[in-house]
Amino acid sequence: MTPTPAVLVLEDGRAFHGRAYGAVGETFGEAVFATGMTGYQETLTDPSYHRQVVVMTAPHIGNTGVNDEDPESRRIWVAGYVVRDPARTPSNWRSVRSLDDELAAQGVVGISGVDTRALTRHLRERGAMRAGVFSGPTLGDHATLLERVRSAPVMTGADLAAEVATTEPYVVPAVGEKRLTVAAVDLGIKGMTPRRMAERGVEVHVLPATATLDEVYAADPDGVFFSNGPGDPAAAHHPVELMRGVLERATPLFGICFGNQVLGRALGFGTFKLKYGHRGINQPVKDLATGRVEVTAHNHGFAVDAPVGEASETPFGRVEVSHVCLNDNVVEGLRLIDRPAFSVQYHPEAAAGPHDAAYLFDRFTALMEGQRA
Repeated sequence: MTPTPAVLVLEDGRAFHGRAYGAVGETFGEAVFATGMTGYQETLTDPSYHRQVVVMTAPHIGNTGVNDEDPESRRIWVAGYVVRDPARTPSNWRSVRSLDDELAAQGVVGISGVDTRALTRHLRERGAMRAGVFSGPTLGDHATLLERVRSAPVMTGADLAAEVATTEPYVVPAVGEKRLTVAAVDLGIKGMTPRRMAERGVEVHVLPATATLDEVYAADPDGVFFSNGPGDPAAAHHPVELMRGVLERATPLFGICFGNQVLGRALGFGTFKLKYGHRGINQPVKDLATGRVEVTAHNHGFAVDAPVGEASETPFGRVEVSHVCLNDNVVEGLRLIDRPAFSVQYHPEAAAGPHDAAYLFDRFTALMEGQRA
């Protein structure tokens, strides 16, 4: 078969030519890069990637195909997908179909044959930006395609959590004996997160992003969890007010990724957009209390603006930065000193790894058990 031509156009005018991968057509989003060498299926189905065109820095993608056990949500969420050398034939005992076929079946427009190393260097230097992927009949002259890219919405100011979250509550039962109950506010939750809590005897009530404080406490929770998710935390007004209500009741609270940013805003800190963000499963984070360095999974383009190395006074007592990224000193965790609440900017559910941060679910469990006692 003759390959279908495709092109990736960035909003600063640079273009990368290649071949169609997945669905043929056009798509728009924020161009970002992910540095994981494995776990592409978990990346694709992470709701935090909603409205983003993901560039994979690993050159060979699709080698293990696609299975029905590893998705982190009900569908692929990336707006577009950019790879260098896609696998011609998947080879893995769990594979049931190829990645190319899965992208096409779900209507995800991608491009292959791109010099992803050059593209990643460009995004590191210029920053994440809007992009469009065009293939087949959507191809046209550069000026027209560039104009279409520049008319696409930007990520700053985007309130996206409700677009990816569940619309109906559901329960993930505890594995074995039930020890605790958690109300989890779904801002774009990954499927592995409630499973990690369930493995520790926690019954998890997953609630829509629009849940009210009364709906959160209708489950009589021992703790409240705020998940990861897409968008600009500065636009997440409802989750911030909801978290303030939880903090006022002094219920044990744990937030990850977007939940960390929401906690920062609830405490009175600002947030800001990173130049190109942290995305991948190999990001080094230092626990400031222990000095331990964890290799962690990330997916965020925004960060909390809080002082490192000193406690800050907030309406809910003192808070300190608990973790920082060793690459750029970005805040990677918050801990309240006077209330049972903490958060991290990364993904301790470790899908698809690494597992250095799994202890945080044990910390949350211990916090709830201590509060109950």
